[in-house]
Amino acid sequence: MEGNSVDELDARLQALEKRVYGDCGPSSKPVKCVESLARINSALANTANKRERVKILHKKIEDLLKYIDPQFTDYIAVPDAMKLEIILAEEDFLRSQAALLEQMNSLQPLLDSPHIKAVPELSTKVQRLSQIHISQQDQSEDLSADVKRLFEEYNKMMFLLSKQFTQWDENLKKLEAPKQVQITD
Repeated sequence: MEGNSVDELDARLQALEKRVYGDCGPSSKPVKCVESLARINSALANTANKRERVKILHKKIEDLLKYIDPQFTDYIAVPDAMKLEIILAEEDFLRSQAALLEQMNSLQPLLDSPHIKAVPELSTKVQRLSQIHISQQDQSEDLSADVKRLFEEYNKMMFLLSKQFTQWDENLKKLEAPKQVQITD
């Protein structure tokens, strides 16, 4: 099985070489791409060095790259007096940022304290506590639902009992009314 995969890989490699190099028979010389590319590069360099216009063009490429840079246009377009005015206009903002930076530097020892450095060690404890808190929250929601259900049942029971007592009271009044009439007679 491994022999087949190696043979397939070899066949694919030969097909790729055939596509890249063309039909090179066993008698033809192997093509060395690096050497031919080096020869072409040196020929182009020799041609470029012989021509004065090409030399000037190569020198101008550096200037062109400098001019393409977006910061260069800001450098040319904005005079120094304008830059000074921009800085002075932003003076309050810069001072507030400097004050915040100084405050941050003064608070740096707090960030380097052992309590802050111990946070990774304590994160597992906090995670465990948060899981306990979540489970207790679920339990409290369940208890709240049970208490609500019990209150509803209690209210129903009280309503039914008061209704029953009211009926008994009415029945008792009906039964006592004829006796009250007989006593007064």
